[in-house]
Amino acid sequence: MKDILLITPPFTQLNTPYPATAYIKGFLNTKNISAYQMDLGIEVILEMFSKDGLESLFQVSGSKLEEFGPNSQRIFALKDDYIKSIDSVIAFLQGKNPSLARQICSGNFLPEASRFDQLDDMEFAFGSMGMQDKAKHLATLYLEDLSDFIVECIDENFGFSRYAERLGRSANSFDELYEHLQQEVTFIDKITIKILKERIEEVQPKLVCFSVPFPGNLYSAFRCAQFIKANFPNVKTAMGGGFPNTELRELKDQRVFKFFDFITLDDGELPVELVYNVISNDSEISEEMPLKRTFLLENNQVVYKNNSTRHDYKQSEVGTPDYSDLLLDKYISVIEVANPMHSLWSDGRWNKLTMAHGCYWGKCTFCDISLDYIKLYEPIAAKILVDRMEELIAQTGENGFHFVDEAAPPALMREVALEIIKRKLVVTWWTNIRFEKSFTADLCLLLKESGCIAVSGGLEVASDRLLELIKKGVTIEQVAQVTRNFKESGIMVHAYLMYGYPTQTIQETVDSLEMVRQLFELGVLQSGFWHQFAMTAHSPVGMFPEEFGVIPEQNEIMFANNDINFKDKTGINHDKFSFGLKKSLFNYMHGICFDHDLQDWFDFKIPKTKISPDFIYNCLEKEHNFSVKPNAKIVWIGGKPQTEIFTKSKKGNSWEMMKLTFHNKTKTFDISVNAEEGKWLVITLERISVYSDNKVTFAQLKTDFEQKWEDFELFWYSKPILTLRQFGLLTL
Repeated sequence: MKDILLITPPFTQLNTPYPATAYIKGFLNTKNISAYQMDLGIEVILEMFSKDGLESLFQVSGSKLEEFGPNSQRIFALKDDYIKSIDSVIAFLQGKNPSLARQICSGNFLPEASRFDQLDDMEFAFGSMGMQDKAKHLATLYLEDLSDFIVECIDENFGFSRYAERLGRSANSFDELYEHLQQEVTFIDKITIKILKERIEEVQPKLVCFSVPFPGNLYSAFRCAQFIKANFPNVKTAMGGGFPNTELRELKDQRVFKFFDFITLDDGELPVELVYNVISNDSEISEEMPLKRTFLLENNQVVYKNNSTRHDYKQSEVGTPDYSDLLLDKYISVIEVANPMHSLWSDGRWNKLTMAHGCYWGKCTFCDISLDYIKLYEPIAAKILVDRMEELIAQTGENGFHFVDEAAPPALMREVALEIIKRKLVVTWWTNIRFEKSFTADLCLLLKESGCIAVSGGLEVASDRLLELIKKGVTIEQVAQVTRNFKESGIMVHAYLMYGYPTQTIQETVDSLEMVRQLFELGVLQSGFWHQFAMTAHSPVGMFPEEFGVIPEQNEIMFANNDINFKDKTGINHDKFSFGLKKSLFNYMHGICFDHDLQDWFDFKIPKTKISPDFIYNCLEKEHNFSVKPNAKIVWIGGKPQTEIFTKSKKGNSWEMMKLTFHNKTKTFDISVNAEEGKWLVITLERISVYSDNKVTFAQLKTDFEQKWEDFELFWYSKPILTLRQFGLLTL
């Protein structure tokens, strides 16, 4: 028996749990409020995609066989092969049956339908990928064939990472979703409700909280809440998460509260605690009860209560996320597309953490900067973050971390990296960033040393005029140099790319594509994704459309409000660029077609680019700024050198030199300096070692050196020290 049941409804990711319930459970632990959490999505998927699940599925669909298209008829004809192989394939994708890869890759093991038609392309797309990855990709196509069958024959709203998404996307009125909820439960609903019923009977909660991050979770959340209201009337229901936080801020429809007693906005810790206090005291819901950012029904009216005088918890007080109860060994690693960053999202299991609440930049005009999840910036101390990493490694047995920040702050990334290295932790991590000039070559080397393998960041529109309008705070030149720094340190870079931003001209779209072509050709970008601009209600563009030359469609808001349809005063149809932009990018990511004319990607006439063919090359050739700030930290991440004194002679003069030999993970190198300076250097490297507690600045080093000799800069920029700079002597 637990106080609260936390649920992520179907469907989010297959490979890793969405972290919201783990965050809330970690917080509730600090308050001694008992909670049980479940990812209902993965449980439903595992039940559907099992021997028993497929037998039921084919049985249900069998009566309508003549209505199927040829692809579904083929899958139905091969149903015995699917039923026979499904449990083995799922076990393989869970990492439990690696030897099956050989059988999958040898052919004639998996039944194949239309998804396998693209296999010739896939050979090109994935190249000589390892056998395990190739087998994962083939197994993913097999599951997608089954998904196509389900969509055509069982439930048109099914998707592996979303369910009935259309019903939740910008639904200004609740009518369509409400109408769907009055209809018969679907095949997928029945499985969902069966699992939910068992869990409620087992946990016996007072309160069930649904975390709804996306429109594709909304329908199932309502369907589950409807079942609870009908069958467990004493159990209260609440909804929070990314969807209500962004979409339900103007909620007015009373019918929503036939399903949910409470809907909370923004950070969930304090709102959930206060709702639980009300429920556990068996208080009548009254006007006096203190609540935080919570919608409920009072006297048949939707009211928004924010009358608690208590402040939200600081990030240091919310506890470590708790992944217990979740079926961590049952998640499925899939490889859908040949995009290196997408494979990070869908392959392998990641512990999710946040370096800072909100965004330290908080100015981008397309972003929801008026909402608390962006607006309220609060970083977490590096030591606390790395403590939490160690706790999660002990708890989950996984040492992969995805920091889910809007944009991780460079200074905090530096401190976290130093702390990871100092503790000799072996972790693998990645995060989202802004391409700002703080990411120097030295900082990138430090991040790589700490286990950072990839970063993703918004290049958005590769046009300086539009970047300024977006208030991105970066230039193309800066992006090129920063991506080069990451690439040279061995960290993969993924760029989010945008087209169709208000006032964007066709010429700017073409020029933006040319910039992207050059970035890929020079190897400083490894992955990217184009998406079309969407106007949201809580962004500066949505709040002040006239300033950006757009005319929004005005609808009465009774339910959801986020994505807004609009007309751009330029009158340009940006949709038509979608296919060409994505096709060109697919080829650039595979290192080909850089010599194709940009016109080749489009079946309509486009203007010639105005960007010089060596624009990015010239950005990368610009002189480095060699000056070092006096307060810059100097850190040595290499090991202790072996030393040897020898005598050097020239023109009858002789003097003592010191040879310092260093071993790093891949090579051995040595430098020679004046013997006295060498002794100082050996002591100094120990003093500035990443494993030392000392924090030494450039100014302090200079002062120390110049107590014995003159002109520290001459020594600092000498050939031996520049060699050390390449191998781990970092200026941060």
